[in-house]
Amino acid sequence: MKTDALIRYEGMKALREKLGLVEAERFISLIHRENFDYTEWQRELWKGKTIDEIFDAAKLYIGGNN
Repeated sequence: MKTDALIRYEGMKALREKLGLVEAERFISLIHRENFDYTEWQRELWKGKTIDEIFDAAKLYIGGNN
């Protein structure tokens, strides 16, 4: 199991790589400003999707980033 510090480090690294430094900081700021419920967001994000659809989307995402 990863430590909290490692998860924070890897998460920020991923945000910086994907969004750039300024937008990554802005994203964090937006989350802190809003009453953001990650669990509810995930429920809505995948609502109505089958496990196969989610898996296929993940394969496309990973394949598109290599």
